[in-house]
Amino acid sequence: MAAGGDHGSPDTYRSPLASRYASPEMCLVFSDRYKFRTWRQLWLWLAEAEQTLGLPITDEQIEEMKSNLDNIDFKMAAEEEKQLRHDVMAHVHTFGHCCPKAAGIIHLGATSCYVGDNTACTADHSWETLLSLDSGSLHGSPELEACPR
Repeated sequence: MAAGGDHGSPDTYRSPLASRYASPEMCLVFSDRYKFRTWRQLWLWLAEAEQTLGLPITDEQIEEMKSNLDNIDFKMAAEEEKQLRHDVMAHVHTFGHCCPKAAGIIHLGATSCYVGDNTACTADHSWETLLSLDSGSLHGSPELEACPR
C-alpha cells in the first residue's frame, strides 16, 4: 500500500490523470482494493490447482479462502508492511489472519512475481476493455477529431 495516509489530503500526491480524466471504473482498476483482491483470487486459484495436483490442501481451506476474498483489512496490511517491508508478504499474513486454516497454503510455492505480474496483466486487460467500451463515446468528439492521424 502506498505510504502517505489520506489521499484526499493536500499533503498527499494525487494524479491529475485520475482526478480529471479517469472514469470511476478506471480508477477502480488501479486501486489498492482491485490489486489486493486480485492477489487473493490468484492465491485461491493457485491453491485449487495445487490441490488438483495432489498437494495436501483441503476443501475446507479452499472454502475459507473463497469466503474471505473481499475481507481485506487494509489497516492490518499497512502495519504488516511497515514491519516486513514487503507488500506481498504483508498481504499473505493479512489474508492468513482472515483464513487461519488456510494460512499455511496461501502463496505456497509462489514468488512475489506470481501475484505482481499476473495482477498487472489482469489490470491491463481490464483497462483495455474499459477503453474499448468507452471509445464509442469518443467517436465524433472534438477531442478525438483534434488528434493527428
